[in-house]
Amino acid sequence: MIRNPVLPGFNPDPSICRVGDECFIATSTFEWYPGVQIHRSRDLVNWTLAARPLNRASQLDLRGNPDSCGIWAPCLSHADGRFWLVYTDVKRLDGSFKDAHNFIVTAPSIEGPWSDPVYVNSSGFDPSLFHDDDGRKWFVNMRWNHRSTSVGGNPVSPAFDGILLQEWDPVARRLVGLARNIYAGTALGLVEGPHLHKRGGWYYLTVAEGGTAYEHAVTMARSRSIWGPYETHPQAHVITSRFDPDAPLQRAGHGQIVELADGSTYHTHLCGRPLPGTRLCPLGRETALQRCEWRDDGWLYLAPGAGEHGQVPVLDVPSPDPNAEPLPRLAVARSFAAATALPPEFQWLRTPHPERLFGFTGRSLRLFGRESVGSWFEQSLVARRQEDFRFRAETTLEFSPQHYQQLAGITLYYNRYKFHLLGVTAHETLGRVLTILSCPGDYPDGQLQHPLAEPLPLPAEGEVHLAAQVDGAALQFEVDAGQGWQPVGPVLDAGVISDEGGRGAHASFTGAFVGMLAFDTSGAALPADFLRFDYRPGRP
Repeated sequence: MIRNPVLPGFNPDPSICRVGDECFIATSTFEWYPGVQIHRSRDLVNWTLAARPLNRASQLDLRGNPDSCGIWAPCLSHADGRFWLVYTDVKRLDGSFKDAHNFIVTAPSIEGPWSDPVYVNSSGFDPSLFHDDDGRKWFVNMRWNHRSTSVGGNPVSPAFDGILLQEWDPVARRLVGLARNIYAGTALGLVEGPHLHKRGGWYYLTVAEGGTAYEHAVTMARSRSIWGPYETHPQAHVITSRFDPDAPLQRAGHGQIVELADGSTYHTHLCGRPLPGTRLCPLGRETALQRCEWRDDGWLYLAPGAGEHGQVPVLDVPSPDPNAEPLPRLAVARSFAAATALPPEFQWLRTPHPERLFGFTGRSLRLFGRESVGSWFEQSLVARRQEDFRFRAETTLEFSPQHYQQLAGITLYYNRYKFHLLGVTAHETLGRVLTILSCPGDYPDGQLQHPLAEPLPLPAEGEVHLAAQVDGAALQFEVDAGQGWQPVGPVLDAGVISDEGGRGAHASFTGAFVGMLAFDTSGAALPADFLRFDYRPGRP
């Protein structure tokens, strides 16, 4: 069986394509660098990271992009002997404008080399490229209407102004002909995330609707002509959890159809798993797969066994390979001794110049203290996704701060306004100390909180072992400075380090990370050496 989510932790907006007997899923990475995650699988059960293709300055520079901006909703396809990746770089979140720029890169294999980007348009986000069977190529994206006074109201989503279609000329590398609005969506509103699929002479258009929180849905429409008119599915929404608040996979929506060589059909979708008894999803929007079937009316439906109204996604789904066994989730222990590159689970924020943030000494990962934990430009944070409701992360740090503007440590991080940080710093009278910095929510102004009443003195030099122990919504920091593990500070609210923390799921929609951080707001770029980083999943 396929056990959902197949990509746990922050892996939203899954675009899927099949090449031979192998499938690939591309997901959004937002402000995290390198851009776009692509996983691969032959059985749809076990997935491995294959590439993060947007990995150099000529392709992507996210410095200055606000939280939850950057790479939105990539579309991965394969045609003409190469992979095509379409993506948006969103430069603004709040306010009337989005400033969303769409690009195409290509590669002969999933590992690359990936080309420099070709600019397409900026009319809206969530672009997709469809390769028709007559050789023509079509570009679709939602259109953003900045004249709207809100993203809510009446009509439901006036800023989401339908789905645009225009032909793409791969030789001239530009859009040609007129752009037409081919689908306005349903009454649910907030139409986005378009993908085209052709079968039996029909063009099937799948879109995401309802916003990316608990009203989310995959909506389907079809037409005999690519230009429309498109009629909406008899049930409107092929996949949604909005009818079942107790379903284990909530926030279901935004995905894509894939047909396998054996004729079976699956559909990706994003989902969220709230902490029990809450509406908080610290793991962010994850990727799931559902088995589907084409029925006599020519429409796609979830396979029998789906939840309420036949639209609610399920945890366990039959795999196309009856012999496939899910691999167990194991602890990942990383020593940085002799390391020359980051292990694959780690990313950093925004900049295409990571050499200014970190390097390797032969025995450690060295972070250079740059701007503050709230920076949108150069922040020395190397972290991995939180993939489990219960986990323990540990690191070993060598760091000799000279004053309070220099700090390094371990953090549970969502964005500039949602994090907890256990750090080694310096105090005017106490010398080297431990402190906790917290920012539990977007409002009112991102003011820091200091959960430790007084800094905790540390030995003047030597290694310090730091840990973050998370159990659902509870975070306990720990330290071992030669006396064994001891708790530091109070139990903190880990639930706020989630999509719904602070202003809520439509104000931020990525996921929690845990990792190593250093800042030096004096500008001296004091280095901090991290010898290891371990991540151990707890019980489900």
